[in-house]
Amino acid sequence: MKDALDWICPHCEHAAAITDERRLEEQHTLYIKNADGRRTLVTVFIVCPNPKCRKFSLTAILFDSRSGPGEEDVLVTRLQGWSLIPSTASKHFPDYIPKPIREDYEEAHSIRELSPKASATLSRRCLQGILRDFWKVKSGRLVDEIDQLKDRIDDVTWGAIDAVRKLGNIGAHMEKDINVIVEVDPEEAVLLVGLVETLLKEWYVAREERRVRMAAVTDAAASKKLP
Repeated sequence: MKDALDWICPHCEHAAAITDERRLEEQHTLYIKNADGRRTLVTVFIVCPNPKCRKFSLTAILFDSRSGPGEEDVLVTRLQGWSLIPSTASKHFPDYIPKPIREDYEEAHSIRELSPKASATLSRRCLQGILRDFWKVKSGRLVDEIDQLKDRIDDVTWGAIDAVRKLGNIGAHMEKDINVIVEVDPEEAVLLVGLVETLLKEWYVAREERRVRMAAVTDAAASKKLP
């Protein structure tokens, strides 16, 4: 029995520890000689334990593989992955986040492995949209707009943004037009999508939750007609 897998349902976003009874993983290996070499496709079904959901997800990951001791296949290098059901595992953000920002994020997430450079282009445009809408920064190059936040947000968040900006290709590309499609490593595309996702939660979602809490306090006080 494998250790429980910490997992968040892509349908209902319920967090759960997934055990073998809700997870089915199988390997399918291409043994036929071919131009690319031996390949193993790993498919994973997971059924959500949330009684209000109970939906299943299906993912597939393709590996370069080799023969191990005995009959088992040894997975060597992860080549590509797909979220088949649902077709994307992006977070579902509320409508109070501007639609263009949500659409760019969702598309960037859905193609981050299929086309890392297109994904990164959308993420950079999404990041700039967030800075201009949420923080009302003065328009310019993305790198300059990020610099405008240095004294306006906490050091940890700004440091994370700046760290991603400095990483390899991402750093160089932030110096240029955000709509220019440039080469990006898959790992960089994933980091950039993750950064956007975090900022949406920590800025927009947190602000709205605070607004709702404060409104509840105000309404409670008004209902009691306090002096």
